Amino acid sequence: MYMAYSNNPNLPQVRYEAVRLVQQGWSIRKVARHLGFSHCAVRLWLQKKPEYGAYGRLVIATHSSRPHSHPKALPTTIVQAILEKRRKRNRCAEVVHQELLKDGVVVSLSSVKRTLKRHGCLRPRSLWKRWHFSQQRPLALQPGDLVEVDTIHVVPRRYMVTPRFYVYTLLDVFSRWAWAKVFLRANTHSSLRFVRGAQRQAPFPFSMLQSDHGSEFSTYFTEQVRVPHRHSRVRKPNDNGHLERFNRTIQEECLKGLRPYPDVYQRAIQRYLPYYNGQRLHLGLNYQTPAEWLEAID
Repeated sequence: MYMAYSNNPNLPQVRYEAVRLVQQGWSIRKVARHLGFSHCAVRLWLQKKPEYGAYGRLVIATHSSRPHSHPKALPTTIVQAILEKRRKRNRCAEVVHQELLKDGVVVSLSSVKRTLKRHGCLRPRSLWKRWHFSQQRPLALQPGDLVEVDTIHVVPRRYMVTPRFYVYTLLDVFSRWAWAKVFLRANTHSSLRFVRGAQRQAPFPFSMLQSDHGSEFSTYFTEQVRVPHRHSRVRKPNDNGHLERFNRTIQEECLKGLRPYPDVYQRAIQRYLPYYNGQRLHLGLNYQTPAEWLEAID
């Protein structure tokens, strides 16, 4: 933190000029009147060590006015305890705070966060990323009450010319009805096209979408999809457990052994989805298919 007067880029050179004039025999008060500064400021400049600045000139650099200590600063022992808890398990500030309280170390959560941030242990949030607030997770009592969306990243081997592409997947938790499609890019525009295309194919309307915190399901996607959208909890893949299991199923039963080309994957998916939704028996549906489950509800 710098004081307002330190914004002048010529001030370090002026300080050294004042010191040089005093060393040549001028009095401190004469130098202060000549340069328009207080004689106390000139006296303090005499105590500082000159440094080499731009173009090899000697200057007295502007240093931070931040105090070196504070009467209410955390003791060194508590700071070391906070950093040690962080290094040991690499847990978040909230967990570190609770572990310290259990060990009898009295410290506030804000102090823990401030200490971790000061020592570079917290990753700063991007200034371009907007906050999104998730709605409450609904119960899947009807088709479309909770529809999970995700992406599978397909990375071909190094020797292959094919670039990376993505398989978008979607599954209705109630009926296990699923949809998938290949896209060359994973972004919000691809996500919107996929969800709208899946809605045209689905025999029921979508009431709630759920996805992870991937960039393709950002706040812009939430605002443009025109369907209530919520995000799963961070580092909780079980929140999308039904779709994660479908991702494994489609990779094992449909995509395994295929050459990783977008058109090859797309043709295989188009052949597999009718079987999955209309013929494949599901343990979670009492050995019925999604189509039979939907007919029974109707």
